[in-house]
Amino acid sequence: MAKNNVLAIVLAGGEGKRLMPLTLDRAKPAVPFGGHYRLIDFALSNLVNSGYLRTIVLTQYKSHSLDRHIVQTWRMSANLGNYVAPIPAQQRQGKHWYLGSGDAVYQSLNAVRDEKPDYLVIVGADNIYRMDFSQMVESHIASGKPCTIAGIRQPIELSSAFGVIDQDGGDVKAFLEKPTHCEGLSDDPTKILASMGNYVFTTKDLIEALERDAANEDSAHDMGGDIVPYFVEHGGVNCYDFIDNEVPGATERDRDYWRDVGTLDAFYDAHMDLISVHPVFNLYNFEWPTYTKADAWLPPAKTTFNDADRRGVAIDSIVSNGVIISGGNVEHSILSPGTYVHSYSSVSESVLMHNTRIGRHTVVAKSILDKDVVVEENATIGVDPERDRARGFTVTESGITVVPKGSIVHP
Repeated sequence: MAKNNVLAIVLAGGEGKRLMPLTLDRAKPAVPFGGHYRLIDFALSNLVNSGYLRTIVLTQYKSHSLDRHIVQTWRMSANLGNYVAPIPAQQRQGKHWYLGSGDAVYQSLNAVRDEKPDYLVIVGADNIYRMDFSQMVESHIASGKPCTIAGIRQPIELSSAFGVIDQDGGDVKAFLEKPTHCEGLSDDPTKILASMGNYVFTTKDLIEALERDAANEDSAHDMGGDIVPYFVEHGGVNCYDFIDNEVPGATERDRDYWRDVGTLDAFYDAHMDLISVHPVFNLYNFEWPTYTKADAWLPPAKTTFNDADRRGVAIDSIVSNGVIISGGNVEHSILSPGTYVHSYSSVSESVLMHNTRIGRHTVVAKSILDKDVVVEENATIGVDPERDRARGFTVTESGITVVPKGSIVHP
């Protein structure tokens, strides 16, 4: 199948309430991740690496920084007809914004009709994983079904947290939304297949389903909650098991890795997955790279001082361009571009986003610091969760302190 028979659609309109305060003034897919990436870079990199070079990104909430990132980063060859184009909500079908992910695609069908693709690959914008979508498209075509849904194996005890795919030999019999009880897989009764939120549709069939759904006033107009169940009801859904996906350069440890980073704790855990000696998710797979906008003007990272009482050290950490560790100690942390760690300070088990400033004699532990946060001299953060709450900072169920963009942490 020719690659140019496929149009990719990225659903990037999520408000991301559970990631507050990181989504206070940005869309969820624009949240920084892993040093210098944005969450959306992982979905877009998977599409590009799969050979799909025509992509529209459907945006809605607080989309300025997301739109800017896409325009500045994802420049494709116009001469070859390739592009990644953000499309904001335009009220094409009435005076309302997107009512759901299905409605977002429905309101953007003009872009689909302009391209006339045979197939549509529709993916979310805020999960961390690697996937060759061309293999899923091949499975879709071979099945002869109008819809294919990707499933990832998860422990059966987590079934109430996912949309669960009940399938038999690849044919989906039912789509169960967060069931309290369900059967395990035939080849592994301890696992279920959870929906990844990634779909392939035959274009003409999806257009018909979306038009039917738009006329249904009782529908929530959601891709997973309404559109896929419609195809299931009519026997038209193929299941693609993510465990079968072969990504170049993947190891047995990270080959079927997938993280939904929809909560602050999941977001933090996904970062911790990056920095073990043998990472659960390996950013250093150069056969399937993750692309982003690297600020070429930033100098390399630097550590200074090797005195008895102060050493610039980073251990089991990711240290981005433009970082200076000036006599401070960093362990098991991610330092994003432009971060400055002053002398006699300690940073551990933390995620520091762009241009954070860590003052002298400070302690930062088990925290997420958003962009431009300043931790003043002699201050602590993440050491006493109750005190952090009293100061107005968010503290998660697992005890991670989250400091909003531009905040000042006083002693």
